[in-house]
Order: sequence, then C-alpha cells, then structure tokens
Amino acid sequence: MERIIHMNVNNEDYRVIARPRESLLDVLRNKLKLTGTKFGCNEGDCGACTVIMDGRAVNSCLVLAVEAEGCKIITIEGLAQGPDLHPLQEAFIRYGGFQCGYCTPGMLLSAKALLDENPDPTEEEIRKGISGNLCRCTGYTKIVESIKEAAQSMRGVKKSA
Repeated sequence: MERIIHMNVNNEDYRVIARPRESLLDVLRNKLKLTGTKFGCNEGDCGACTVIMDGRAVNSCLVLAVEAEGCKIITIEGLAQGPDLHPLQEAFIRYGGFQCGYCTPGMLLSAKALLDENPDPTEEEIRKGISGNLCRCTGYTKIVESIKEAAQSMRGVKKSA
C-alpha cells in the first residue's frame, strides 16, 4: 500500500507517494529527478548512491523511502550553494580527485559527512571515511589529497606554496 512521505531534500520540503519496498534512491532519481545520486550495485557495496540523511552518509539503495519520513537529506545537487561550489567540489576539480566521475557524487557526500564530524582528519581517517565508496578509475591518492585540501580550506588553513 502506497504512503505519502514527507522529507526535506536539499533544503526543500517534499511530499512523495512511495511504495512500501521502494528505495530512497528510486524516489530521489525517479520522482524528484535528482539524478546526481547514481545507481550502482543496488546492494550497498559501491557507494555510488551515497546521500547524507540526518547528518550521516547512507547508501540510498539500502534505505526504504518510507524510512526517510521526516528526514533531512542532502544529495549532490544540494552540496553547492547556488553558483558557489562546496570546498570539496573545488578541491576535487583542483586536484583531479575524479576521472570518469561516476563515483564522485557519493565520494563527495561521504567526505562531507566525514568533515562535518571530524574537520581535521588524518589520511587514515579519510581513507576509512570513504571506504564504502569504490572508484574503479583512480588509486584514491588524488581523492584523499582533495579531501585533505578541502578540510584545510574549510578550517581556513592556507596551503603553503
């Protein structure tokens, strides 16, 4: 039996009709047309569908849409503030933290959740924070460098030239 669910996505309130077994990923992509959240494995292994739900990075393919009732969700479309990119997005561009870009939305949101919780992570903490996100193109070095740079930028630390 379908239900109406209320959720806040990227600071906008939505009412959506969802089937009991419909995933948050499907609602975001198919009903709200927020296609930046990628469909990957549909098993929670790749992280391509990562969104932030009530402050935590989650695999939206594993969350039932009805579980998002009343939740605040951030997708990749909500990371930038208007025309201003988030420091993570800027760092990924500057340091080449992506290649094909398919994993990038999920990687960025996992990194944001990490930096929101720990603004000065070690390299090991960064690697652990993004461990649920698979990238088949890179060796993760540039991704980690991008996240380190964004963390410094967000803390107001100037990079030495």
